[in-house]
Amino acid sequence: MIRNTTTSWGSLARAFHWGLGIAIIGMLAYGWWMNHIPARADKFFYRSIHADIGYLVLLFTVLRLLWRGVNPTPALPADTPSWQRIAARLSHGALYLVTILVAMLGWAHSGARAQDYSSFFGLFHVPQITSPDKAAADAYEDRHIFFAYVLLALIVLHLAAVAFHYFVKRDQIAARMIGAGEADASG
Repeated sequence: MIRNTTTSWGSLARAFHWGLGIAIIGMLAYGWWMNHIPARADKFFYRSIHADIGYLVLLFTVLRLLWRGVNPTPALPADTPSWQRIAARLSHGALYLVTILVAMLGWAHSGARAQDYSSFFGLFHVPQITSPDKAAADAYEDRHIFFAYVLLALIVLHLAAVAFHYFVKRDQIAARMIGAGEADASG
Protein backbone atom coordinates (compact mmCIF):
# COMPACT_ATOMS: atom_id res chain seq x y z
CA MET A 1 0.00 0.00 0.00
CA ILE A 2 1.29 3.45 -0.88
CA ARG A 3 -0.47 5.39 1.90
CA ASN A 4 0.13 5.12 5.64
CA THR A 5 -2.40 3.58 7.96
CA THR A 6 -2.80 4.04 11.70
CA THR A 7 -0.72 0.87 12.20
CA SER A 8 1.92 0.93 9.42
CA TRP A 9 3.96 3.18 7.18
CA GLY A 10 3.03 3.15 3.49
CA SER A 11 5.51 2.36 0.75
CA LEU A 12 6.02 6.02 -0.22
CA ALA A 13 6.77 7.06 3.38
CA ARG A 14 9.25 4.18 3.65
CA ALA A 15 10.86 5.15 0.32
CA PHE A 16 11.25 8.74 1.53
CA HIS A 17 12.70 7.52 4.84
CA TRP A 18 15.29 5.17 3.37
CA GLY A 19 16.16 7.31 0.34
CA LEU A 20 16.67 10.43 2.42
CA GLY A 21 18.42 8.50 5.18
CA ILE A 22 20.98 7.07 2.76
CA ALA A 23 21.38 10.41 0.95
CA ILE A 24 21.85 12.37 4.18
CA ILE A 25 24.39 9.94 5.65
CA GLY A 26 26.16 9.89 2.28
CA MET A 27 26.18 13.70 2.19
CA LEU A 28 27.60 13.91 5.71
CA ALA A 29 30.40 11.49 4.78
CA TYR A 30 31.01 13.18 1.42
CA GLY A 31 31.06 16.64 3.02
CA TRP A 32 33.57 15.49 5.62
CA TRP A 33 35.75 13.91 2.93
CA MET A 34 35.42 16.96 0.69
CA ASN A 35 36.59 19.30 3.46
CA HIS A 36 39.52 17.09 4.41
CA ILE A 37 41.04 16.39 0.99
CA PRO A 38 44.12 18.42 0.16
CA ALA A 39 43.54 21.59 -1.89
CA ARG A 40 43.01 20.56 -5.50
CA ALA A 41 42.16 22.32 -8.72
CA ASP A 42 38.94 20.29 -9.06
CA LYS A 43 37.63 21.03 -5.53
CA PHE A 44 34.87 23.22 -7.05
CA PHE A 45 33.58 20.15 -8.93
CA TYR A 46 33.23 18.14 -5.72
CA ARG A 47 31.51 21.01 -3.94
CA SER A 48 29.13 21.44 -6.89
CA ILE A 49 28.08 17.79 -6.70
CA HIS A 50 27.56 18.20 -2.94
CA ALA A 51 25.39 21.27 -3.56
CA ASP A 52 23.35 19.52 -6.29
CA ILE A 53 22.55 16.58 -4.01
CA GLY A 54 21.84 19.06 -1.18
CA TYR A 55 19.17 20.75 -3.34
CA LEU A 56 17.60 17.31 -3.89
CA VAL A 57 17.72 16.49 -0.17
CA LEU A 58 15.92 19.76 0.58
CA LEU A 59 13.29 19.14 -2.10
CA PHE A 60 12.61 15.56 -1.00
CA THR A 61 12.53 16.52 2.68
CA VAL A 62 9.83 19.10 1.94
CA LEU A 63 7.93 16.53 -0.16
CA ARG A 64 8.28 14.00 2.67
CA LEU A 65 6.82 16.48 5.15
CA LEU A 66 3.93 17.26 2.80
CA TRP A 67 3.24 13.53 2.36
CA ARG A 68 3.41 13.04 6.12
CA GLY A 69 0.96 15.91 6.57
CA VAL A 70 -1.72 14.28 4.41
CA ASN A 71 -1.31 10.77 5.83
CA PRO A 72 -1.96 9.30 9.26
CA THR A 73 1.06 8.62 11.43
CA PRO A 74 1.14 5.04 12.70
CA ALA A 75 0.37 4.98 16.41
CA LEU A 76 2.92 3.97 19.00
CA PRO A 77 2.03 0.94 21.12
CA ALA A 78 -0.54 1.75 23.82
CA ASP A 79 1.95 0.95 26.60
CA THR A 80 4.50 3.52 25.38
CA PRO A 81 5.27 5.89 28.27
CA SER A 82 4.42 9.55 27.69
CA TRP A 83 8.07 10.60 27.97
CA GLN A 84 8.93 8.27 25.07
CA ARG A 85 6.06 9.68 23.00
CA ILE A 86 7.34 13.21 23.66
CA ALA A 87 10.95 12.18 22.93
CA ALA A 88 9.89 10.53 19.65
CA ARG A 89 7.95 13.61 18.53
CA LEU A 90 10.77 15.99 19.50
CA SER A 91 13.54 13.91 17.94
CA HIS A 92 11.67 13.43 14.66
CA GLY A 93 10.84 17.13 14.55
CA ALA A 94 14.50 17.97 15.22
CA LEU A 95 15.63 15.64 12.43
CA TYR A 96 13.36 17.39 9.92
CA LEU A 97 14.20 20.88 11.18
CA VAL A 98 17.97 20.39 11.22
CA THR A 99 17.96 18.63 7.83
CA ILE A 100 16.19 21.65 6.32
CA LEU A 101 18.46 24.06 8.21
CA VAL A 102 21.64 22.35 6.97
CA ALA A 103 20.36 22.39 3.38
CA MET A 104 19.25 26.04 3.61
CA LEU A 105 22.62 27.10 5.07
CA GLY A 106 24.37 25.25 2.25
CA TRP A 107 22.14 27.03 -0.28
CA ALA A 108 22.86 30.39 1.38
CA HIS A 109 26.58 29.59 1.27
CA SER A 110 26.33 28.84 -2.44
CA GLY A 111 24.80 32.21 -3.30
CA ALA A 112 27.19 34.13 -1.07
CA ARG A 113 30.20 32.75 -2.93
CA ALA A 114 31.52 34.76 -5.88
CA GLN A 115 31.52 31.56 -7.93
CA ASP A 116 28.28 29.95 -6.75
CA TYR A 117 27.08 26.35 -7.01
CA SER A 118 23.83 27.22 -8.78
CA SER A 119 24.33 24.97 -11.81
CA PHE A 120 22.21 21.88 -11.14
CA PHE A 121 24.20 19.04 -12.76
CA GLY A 122 24.68 21.39 -15.73
CA LEU A 123 20.95 21.24 -16.58
CA PHE A 124 19.74 24.60 -15.23
CA HIS A 125 20.59 27.19 -12.60
CA VAL A 126 19.00 27.07 -9.16
CA PRO A 127 17.97 30.58 -8.08
CA GLN A 128 20.19 31.71 -5.24
CA ILE A 129 18.80 33.11 -1.99
CA THR A 130 21.84 35.24 -1.08
CA SER A 131 24.18 37.63 -2.88
CA PRO A 132 27.96 37.33 -3.19
CA ASP A 133 29.66 38.33 0.07
CA LYS A 134 32.88 36.61 1.21
CA ALA A 135 32.33 37.20 4.95
CA ALA A 136 28.73 35.95 4.73
CA ALA A 137 29.84 32.91 2.67
CA ASP A 138 32.34 31.98 5.38
CA ALA A 139 29.72 32.42 8.13
CA TYR A 140 27.13 30.33 6.25
CA GLU A 141 29.71 27.60 5.63
CA ASP A 142 30.74 27.52 9.31
CA ARG A 143 27.10 27.21 10.40
CA HIS A 144 26.40 24.62 7.67
CA ILE A 145 29.24 22.45 8.99
CA PHE A 146 28.25 22.96 12.65
CA PHE A 147 24.63 21.94 12.03
CA ALA A 148 25.78 19.00 9.88
CA TYR A 149 27.44 17.68 13.06
CA VAL A 150 24.24 18.37 15.00
CA LEU A 151 22.38 16.38 12.35
CA LEU A 152 24.87 13.54 12.70
CA ALA A 153 24.27 13.51 16.47
CA LEU A 154 20.49 13.37 15.88
CA ILE A 155 20.95 10.46 13.48
CA VAL A 156 23.02 8.60 16.09
CA LEU A 157 20.24 9.26 18.63
CA HIS A 158 17.65 7.99 16.11
CA LEU A 159 19.65 4.80 15.50
CA ALA A 160 20.03 4.28 19.26
CA ALA A 161 16.24 4.54 19.62
CA VAL A 162 15.81 2.03 16.79
CA ALA A 163 18.21 -0.38 18.53
CA PHE A 164 16.35 0.13 21.84
CA HIS A 165 13.00 -0.70 20.24
CA TYR A 166 14.38 -3.65 18.31
CA PHE A 167 16.65 -5.30 20.88
CA VAL A 168 15.23 -4.21 24.25
CA LYS A 169 11.51 -3.54 23.87
CA ARG A 170 10.99 -5.88 20.90
CA ASP A 171 7.85 -3.89 20.07
CA GLN A 172 7.96 -3.91 16.23
CA ILE A 173 8.38 -0.12 16.01
CA ALA A 174 11.60 -0.52 14.01
CA ALA A 175 10.13 -3.30 11.87
CA ARG A 176 7.33 -1.06 10.61
CA MET A 177 9.78 1.05 8.60
CA ILE A 178 10.90 -2.00 6.63
CA GLY A 179 7.34 -3.15 6.02
CA ALA A 180 7.45 -6.09 8.41
CA GLY A 181 4.06 -7.02 9.76
CA GLU A 182 2.26 -5.00 7.08
CA ALA A 183 0.23 -7.98 5.93
CA ASP A 184 -0.78 -8.68 9.54
CA ALA A 185 -1.88 -5.09 10.09
CA SER A 186 -4.06 -4.94 6.96
CA GLY A 187 -5.73 -8.29 7.49
